[in-house]
Amino acid sequence: MSSDALLESAILESLEGLLRALQLEPLADGRFRAPCEPARFDRVFGGQVLAQAMLAATATVTGKEPHSVHAAFVEAGSPGEDVELVVDRLRDGRSMSTRRVTVLQQQRPLLAAIVSFHENPPAPEVAAPSPGGPRPEQLPLLQDWARQMPDERREHGRTWIERPPPVEIRVGEPPTFLGGPSGNGTRGHWMRLPRDVGDDPLLHAALLTYASDYLLLDMAFRSHPEVSGPGAFTGVSLDHALWLHRPTRFDQWHLHTQDTIAILGHLSLVKGSIHDIDGHLVATVMQEVLVRPTRQR
Repeated sequence: MSSDALLESAILESLEGLLRALQLEPLADGRFRAPCEPARFDRVFGGQVLAQAMLAATATVTGKEPHSVHAAFVEAGSPGEDVELVVDRLRDGRSMSTRRVTVLQQQRPLLAAIVSFHENPPAPEVAAPSPGGPRPEQLPLLQDWARQMPDERREHGRTWIERPPPVEIRVGEPPTFLGGPSGNGTRGHWMRLPRDVGDDPLLHAALLTYASDYLLLDMAFRSHPEVSGPGAFTGVSLDHALWLHRPTRFDQWHLHTQDTIAILGHLSLVKGSIHDIDGHLVATVMQEVLVRPTRQR
């Protein structure tokens, strides 16, 4: 089997693992249990618990669609253990509902989220246009950059090939964790699911929410004036805010354009704008991250 076929198979396998993690088991009123997706990191990926929190909240709401998630990453979780989700009903109005979701693992909070819902009409519509640029087929896959890593870091790059994300990602420069350069200004990447997952708009919203977490932290490393070379600095995502502007199909290409808004001390703020293949603004993302020297002096 060719390397491209092996990669395609591995991405599809990762997607199956994620879809299993998004099948929530009801335990009681407002309480759910779910597995984690197959481990690729030493901790639970933030996008996974974000998507699970959205699905848990939506399971307690009737007749309204989720339009925003505001979440704080509280603790790192172990990818080998189930999570429990607890939903508190904060508001049920005529056109709006609000839920608070806590994601727990062995009674430890991993995520605290507010999910908002609205019965929203489709018009009027005014939104920033897509920034344009190369089409997805003109850009390398994330794994193409991993294959080009120098010998001393090739083992790190191979993990992104053998255990890839469940999303196809095409980007015009390598991320910093794959040897990419520092730089200012905007960076965008195309992303989509590797196969059709059906017509459920909520599943597409949850999967888009999951993928919205990719490469935001890396943007802070890319923009940081003091980060040079691997290992000297460490980083974690502190929170994540997502606004969904319109329904979409995430098995089609989406452009996630990212900018570092501010860096002050150890804190950085990164913004993302997600447009579909036709140029419609689908979602806006904000994330605050912590980047600091690995060893504090």
